[in-house]
Formats: sequence, structure tokens, C-alpha cells
Amino acid sequence: MTAYFVAGTDTEIGKTFVTCTLLHAARNRGLTAIGMKPIAAGAETVNGEFINEDAARLRAAGSFDPGLALLNPYCLTSPIAPHIAAAEEGVRIDAGRIHDAFAALTTQADVVFVEGVGGFRVPLDDDYDTADLARDMGLPVILVVGMKLGCINHALLTAEAIAARGLNLAGWVANRIDPAMLRFEQNLDALRQRLSAPLLGVVPFQADGNPAAAAGALKLPF
Repeated sequence: MTAYFVAGTDTEIGKTFVTCTLLHAARNRGLTAIGMKPIAAGAETVNGEFINEDAARLRAAGSFDPGLALLNPYCLTSPIAPHIAAAEEGVRIDAGRIHDAFAALTTQADVVFVEGVGGFRVPLDDDYDTADLARDMGLPVILVVGMKLGCINHALLTAEAIAARGLNLAGWVANRIDPAMLRFEQNLDALRQRLSAPLLGVVPFQADGNPAAAAGALKLPF
């Protein structure tokens, strides 16, 4: 079994899309691959099922449906910072519940991609954040860099935060969320020079958001 924690430089930078793309890339190699979204904020009832959109996309991209209780242990209603949503809804996020769900998933798949929520240091309660969760899970990290103005600073700071927690940055993905970004290649080169981990690929901008079609753009870190 292989597993990775997928972190992002910010929110709304295509972390779920890249995680789905990684799932398709793994499946293309004949592996059984599952995505996990430990905490999601923002959900609605669809066909009688209370579900977060990101969790639904991960479920669709995986080899099979492991059930939302394992794939998305904490699904909060409001699309706001998870520690605020949890407090408003009277929910205490228990890392043990997340670890148990992850352990169950590892018995069912060759590879599990655990997608964080928002950026790398999003609070989950008063004294625990997503970086703490990644540290406690002890997984190598894949960093999704949303290619836009400011991405170099965001990526380098996130890489420092990952290293500060003793985690291995296994690779990073450049996701072209802004097709009109000026000096894209120069920004990409700057990141290549400054990030010690390998570039796993450049995911092209896709108006239709088709992760299966983008899977060929990525190299898996294993």
C-alpha cells in the first residue's frame, strides 16, 4: 500500500482536480486507487445524500466507492473555514476518527491520496490544524501549486511549513488555473530552481475539468 497527503498552496487552486488526476494516473497503471477527503466544508443534499462536491469528485475518480464514512469522515454544511463551521455545527473534529478511516482504506486499495482542506495550515479547531493532521499521518506530501500571480511565495512558504513538520515533499504539481497568467514559463522555472522536490507535471487548464484527460500530464512519485 502507498499513500500520499495532497496539500495546496491556497484554497481554490485545483487541489481536488489534481487529486482526481492522480487517481486516474494510478488507475492507468493498473493500481486500485482511492481518494480520501478527511474534512470537507460545504455540502448539500443530492439525491437524498448529504455530500460535499469535492468528496463526490474523488469518489467518481476512484477505482470504487468505499463509502462516505471512510472517504469523507467529516462533512460540514457551510462552505467556510472548517474550524468555524465545526464550532457553529457543534462538531468536534477527532483526528482518531480520521486515522481509523484512513487505516480502513489502506486495506482496500494499492494507493490512497489524502486530500487536505484549503491550504496547508487551515485550522481544524483552537489548537490543531491541517499541518498537524499531515504530520500525525506521517505521509509524504504532494504539493499542488495553483499557477497564478503570487504562487512562488505561496509555494515556497508551504514547502518550508512541510519541512518544518518533518515531512517529505515527494513532488509538486503545477496546475494552470489561470490560462492568461503572464510569464508562466519564467514562474515555472523559478519554482523548479527553488523547490527541492521533483516536478511531477504541469496540468493544463481545462474549461471542462476532465481529470481523466489530464492524467497523462502527470508522473507518479512512486
